[in-house]
Order: sequence, then structure tokens, then C-alpha cells
Amino acid sequence: MAARAAALVNVLDTSRPAGPGDTAAVAAVLTAYGEPAGALTAADVAGMRAAAVLLREVFAAGRTDAAAAVLNRLLREHTGPMRLTGHGGASPWHPHLDGDDEAPWDEWFLASSCMALTLLLWERQAPPGAVCASSACRDVFVSGSRGLERRYCSRRCATRERVAAHRRGRA
Repeated sequence: MAARAAALVNVLDTSRPAGPGDTAAVAAVLTAYGEPAGALTAADVAGMRAAAVLLREVFAAGRTDAAAAVLNRLLREHTGPMRLTGHGGASPWHPHLDGDDEAPWDEWFLASSCMALTLLLWERQAPPGAVCASSACRDVFVSGSRGLERRYCSRRCATRERVAAHRRGRA
């Protein structure tokens, strides 16, 4: 769920121009993570973009206490009480923080992402993720472990930054 949250925050990044392909791109991410996205509309995507802005704050927090403060605020202001649902027998029992099984996409996205990121912070006692340190990238990512701090969203960004630093050093 946390990886899905990061993928959606990235595809919904407000610095990228909105376009007609947004709904298809968001639906593709949802489908890749096992969510049925058949009835997704442009209005749903707009609401999810607003939720992604809020979730980006968790990834950008940098410190555990700052990430916890952001999550506490989001949980207090944007989610309902925890409840269990099996979607009428369609899936195994699992927790939800959104209003009901028919919650709008933006409410579901924000609530389920807050839950996933909260569980990661609790389990690891560390920020659940970060924003890529590459100056050419704004993507967020989920931290993999308590080990070495990860700074880049991908090997590609890390390599690009190492090459740029090497070239600056030779110049």
C-alpha cells in the first residue's frame, strides 16, 4: 500500500501539466496495484491530485518526528475512524479509514495512504519515505529498510547525479 501511495503521488504530481491522459495514467497505476479503476473520472483525478499534495508532505518531512506530525494532522483532519471491511464478501477483511466502502477516490487514496505510511513509520521508527535528492527529479519513494539512508528514487537518478558530480569535479 505504501508503494502504491508513492506511485500515485508521483503520477499525480502537480508540477506536471494536467492533461487528457491523466485519468488513464492514474488508472494504470491503480490497476498495477490491484485496484479496480474502471469508473475513474477526470474529477476523481483532480481530487486525487489534491490528496497527493497533502501526502507529498509526509515524504518531504525528512525526520521521523516531522513525518509523524504530518501524518497525525492528516489522520485528524482527513480520515474517519478505523473500521474493518470485507467489501460485502468480495475480499478478505481489512482495515479502512475512509467513510465507507463507496468513498470517493480522493478520500480512499488519502485515507489508505495515511494508514500505510503510518504503519511503516511505526514499524521502522523512521520516515516512511523521501523525495528524490536529484535536482532533476521530484519523485517520492518508500524507504526500504532501517539500513543506509536512501537518497534517490532509482539507480538512474543516483547514477545521473554521480556522473554530474564527476563532470563538475573534472571541469
